[in-house]
Amino acid sequence: MTTMAIVRPDVVHLPGAIPVQFACTCGQLKPITRIYFCRHCLKLRCGFCVCHEIDSIYCPNCSENMPSQEARFKKNKCSNCFECPVCNHTLSTRATPAPQRNPDDKTSPRKVYYLACLSCRWTSRDVGIPDQLVPSGNWPERENVHATRLTLIQERYRNLVLWEKHEKQDKQRKKYSPRGKYTNLTDKIGITTAIARKRAGLPELPSVKPTIKQLEPAIAKEEVEPLSSDIFTKVLNLNDITTLPQRLLQPEQQPATVDKLFPNHKSTLVKRSQRCRNCEHNVSKPEYNPNSIKFKIHLLACYHVPDVRLFTVEPLRAGRQCEMILKFCNPTQHQTTITFLPLPTPEEERMEIEKQIEEALEVVEKRDAPRSLGRESILTSFTKQVSLPEDPRPVGIKVNCNINLPSTSVILPPKDEAAEYDDGGDVQNYQDDPNVVLWRKFNKVTVKMQITPHEDLEIGTEVIVGFTMQHTYMNTITTENKEPKKINHCAKIYIKAGHLVGSE
Repeated sequence: MTTMAIVRPDVVHLPGAIPVQFACTCGQLKPITRIYFCRHCLKLRCGFCVCHEIDSIYCPNCSENMPSQEARFKKNKCSNCFECPVCNHTLSTRATPAPQRNPDDKTSPRKVYYLACLSCRWTSRDVGIPDQLVPSGNWPERENVHATRLTLIQERYRNLVLWEKHEKQDKQRKKYSPRGKYTNLTDKIGITTAIARKRAGLPELPSVKPTIKQLEPAIAKEEVEPLSSDIFTKVLNLNDITTLPQRLLQPEQQPATVDKLFPNHKSTLVKRSQRCRNCEHNVSKPEYNPNSIKFKIHLLACYHVPDVRLFTVEPLRAGRQCEMILKFCNPTQHQTTITFLPLPTPEEERMEIEKQIEEALEVVEKRDAPRSLGRESILTSFTKQVSLPEDPRPVGIKVNCNINLPSTSVILPPKDEAAEYDDGGDVQNYQDDPNVVLWRKFNKVTVKMQITPHEDLEIGTEVIVGFTMQHTYMNTITTENKEPKKINHCAKIYIKAGHLVGSE
């Protein structure tokens, strides 16, 4: 039996808001669209509980991939694309006929190209940049007057790093000198930094220690240029003065007037993959092609955990029972059963955190166990990024409202994309309690709950209610017997029901 929910005029609706948030293992509260679900350790992970890795670096305008070394050399800038120095929009290359010196010449005129912004109408001609004969011409760039000194400073610090690496390698060689029955250095100490770099395919350090040159210290000038005599009487036109963001985009020059703004190279973007810090499995991995919006692995929680939305809630009054209607949606291809449980007490939450810490330590110890000295193991241990699991913490938000949870479970059928276009109606034979389930259609259902804000709350206080949602999850990861395993997964849900109003 299914009934339709009646929308009353005295009920507060919250369209477009995201009042429902899920609790991560690290204590952060995030909406379901910003939380990952690791199918291996069966935990909810937020952006702080995953390790971010760079997959590819590309230009967002021309979609050109570039290696990390090239991106570092170009300072993460694209050499072919430019941004407007006034409004930061992408500049377009425009063509125009070149002026002819001989008016009697009837040959087709040549074309010249310049940069133009289609948003603010800024052009490269405004700052005196000459037109180019090819659309992908080498546009002139303003030279930095401090380029020589900056190069010397970079070279000095680079030599300092190499010198420290040499010192560390010499200390290692002297400390672990082969003695007695050991035939080589690896038999005694396992592996050194130099051997690891050689086996990993990284460039070796130079055999000779680099010499560190002393730079001339910068000396402050005692005399500065005097201000012009008409600085207080001259009429100031703010349209000719650059703003602070425009100056910060060109830190080498920091032009004070608009006529000295040069085009900025387009900054590159990265495609990231997220990895669980506990089990080190990928929860998100995009395609390598910059034009592709697909993901090889995209384990968002909204694809595996039932979505919860605040449908309606009555006006909230202190000490009075109010009705709250929640909408649940099953995003998976398997039937799930939802059971409503109260939030754990502080003592239970503390014991749960201690248990999670022990499990994380066992995983880390197993992962960092000593490996053999084979080439594959050395390459893996040397090149793999070390990730530390995030410590679980209690949720920092306080609940100030009591909730009467339904004692019966609610069954959600699997998601059927074709059923949404079926005009014949939805025929479901579920024996639902009419006092709990108000409406059901396909994989969606609305559940009625009773909440009571605390009596000591003041008017205007935000009412927060929470409960634990236990749902059945079908783990489809291949196991030893190669059969899907059904488990009970719990998620803590906190709902901002609204603000407290006065009595009638």
